[in-house]
Amino acid sequence: KPLSTGARACIDTCDMNNEGEGLLVGSSSSGMILVQAEVEKNPFVSPRPFRVNAGAVSMYTHTGKKTQYLEELQAGNEVTVVNREGKTKNSVIGRAKIEVRPLVLIEAVKKDKTAKAVLQNAETIRVVTPDGSKPVTKLAKGDKIISRFEQGGRHFGTLVKDEKVIEK
Repeated sequence: KPLSTGARACIDTCDMNNEGEGLLVGSSSSGMILVQAEVEKNPFVSPRPFRVNAGAVSMYTHTGKKTQYLEELQAGNEVTVVNREGKTKNSVIGRAKIEVRPLVLIEAVKKDKTAKAVLQNAETIRVVTPDGSKPVTKLAKGDKIISRFEQGGRHFGTLVKDEKVIEK
């Protein structure tokens, strides 16, 4: 669903990421969508494999065993980079950049669970799929994308497995 404009964060890591790698991002800590690093060639900008255009500043991402809002991230922090197979690596942030851009809401549904992410609405922003990646501008209902779901809630970014938290 296209949205109006809002503040979004680019997270520039100190690593070169590959196709199928990026950050898990979501409006809920229990459901996140895998946003690919800017590794693809396109007619708009050169690839920046160190960068993940991660989404609205209020989205969560993983930073080791915790989650943090994108707005909280800064140079010297670490984020968890994930690939489509679920393998992870920690990556140091070299820079976090926040700018106002057009946004889009995307959702991933698995049985009775829904993961939501507000991302920049641009052809260069891609989510990871089982066999590649797809620009958010080309997503259609029924497309398969990589997402992660977990049980429990979080307090100050730390998982509390036995807690139920309702986030909309």
